[in-house]
Parts: sequence; structure tokens; C-alpha cells
Amino acid sequence: MKYICATIPRMDKRAKGILCILTSAFSFAVMNMFVRLSGDIPSIEKSFFRNAIAAIVALIIVISEREEIKIERKDLPLLLIRSAVGTVGILGNFYAVDHLILSDATMLNKMSPFFTLLFSFLFLKEGISFKKMLLVIGAFIGSLFIIRPTFSNQNLLASIIGFIGGVGAGGAYTAVRALGKRGVKGSVIVLFFSAFSCLVTLPYLIFDFHPMTIKQLIMLILAGTAAACGQFAITAAYRFAPAREISIYDYSQVIFSAILGYIAFSQIPDGWSFLGYGIIILMALLMYIANRKGD
Repeated sequence: MKYICATIPRMDKRAKGILCILTSAFSFAVMNMFVRLSGDIPSIEKSFFRNAIAAIVALIIVISEREEIKIERKDLPLLLIRSAVGTVGILGNFYAVDHLILSDATMLNKMSPFFTLLFSFLFLKEGISFKKMLLVIGAFIGSLFIIRPTFSNQNLLASIIGFIGGVGAGGAYTAVRALGKRGVKGSVIVLFFSAFSCLVTLPYLIFDFHPMTIKQLIMLILAGTAAACGQFAITAAYRFAPAREISIYDYSQVIFSAILGYIAFSQIPDGWSFLGYGIIILMALLMYIANRKGD
């Protein structure tokens, strides 16, 4: 699979990774907007259609480029892990998008780079210093200002589910990084994940399908198309460069989401959310600086 990001020969791998992750951030922000615009459809149903579109796009790309869909037995466990935790990440994110303002839901999902770093240390043996571990803890503290774990917070459940979605996404991207090191093609990773997620959510649709209007169906098709763009871009990003070098740029999605949330839904985050955003982005910036210095 030849990604758009790879077609700029003068860029080094890190620059290509940054371009890909910015493309992914914008695509996923657009996806969340269309998911919200699709209305009162259950999150599981939205997830099915999102991944069905992504699977179709991935399959078309594989066929058009005459790629062989080949999965080595040794790679199957990692593909299953990536797909399982990725499905958890999507379901958590979609639930949060439906019940929180877009920027809050996005920021909780953007805890994923910190968990990618943590999981990369635990499972891929990529180094992490004590300073970076403190930054991960700082980011978690920042997330608490968004979640606000008190009984007076009516959106507490949605915030917790959104946070769990971020953990799932972090695990998924760690698996993507490991699969990339093994040379597994990005199109195969996306296709496998999308098909897996569709199969997991299909029983729900069979037994509890909620009919959709034409407008809702169009919104989900657009969400799935944006998701496919984002999925290919993020898969390429972590194949080009390690998380510690490019994950900071993923936070541009919060800016994109805040702008789209204001334009489409007139949403404005409250002071506590802004404080949480600031802490998490500061931790991400410090993490980036530490990585650049080699600390």
C-alpha cells in the first residue's frame, strides 16, 4: 500500500509521520462531527457502519493495487489484539461523542498517545525514563479535570467511557507499531481491524437494529469515509516513526474538534475542561521536548 504521505520523496520518515498524523487528526475530527450529526442511533450501530465503510475502502485499495492479503500465523495474535482493543477504543469514543461536547470527547480519546508510550515500554521494550513516567501521570491528572469524577457531574459515565476509549486506542496504536516493525502492510492491518469490528458488532444489529433516515445514513457514510482516511493516515504515521517522536502532533485534533464543534453545534468548553486541555497538552509538549533532547 503506497500512502499519500509516502509520495513526497524529499521528506524524511519523521516528517512523513508528522504529515500523516496531522492528516489523521483532521480526518478523525471530521468523523466525530458526522457521528454526532447522525443523531440518536446507538453507538454500536454507528461503529458498525463506520468500520464497514473503512473495510470497503481498504478492500478496494488492496484490490486496485493487486496486493496479496497474506497474514502470517505469528502476526495473528497481534492483529487480534489490535482489533479487539481498537474496537473498545471506537465504542468508547463514539459514546463520548454522543454525550459530551466534541472537544471533551476528543481530548479524552487523545490520552491514547500517553498509553501508547506506556504500552510500548511494557510490551515493545521501547525505553521510557522516570521523567516521562511523571508526564504520563500528569496527563492523567489533566484528564480528571475533564472527567470531574464527582456524583454531581451528570456526564461522569460518558467521561469514564471516553477515557477507556482512549486507553483502548493507545493499546491499538502500540500493536500497529509492533506490526509495522514486522513489515505487515497497513492496508492489511486496517482491513483486518475493520472486518473484525464489524463481526463483533453485527449480532447487536441483528437483534436490536434501529432504522435510520436517509440523512442519518449519509452522515454515517461520510463518517466512515473520514474514518478510513484517518485510519490509513494514523497507521502510516506509526509505521514511519515511533510514538515518542510524533504523538504530540495528534493533539491538533482537539483544535480541529473545538472549531468544528463550535461551527456545527455552538459548543464551548467550560473552564475546567480548558484547564484539563492545558495540562494534557503541556504534558505532551514536555514529552516532545524530552524526546527531542533524548532524555
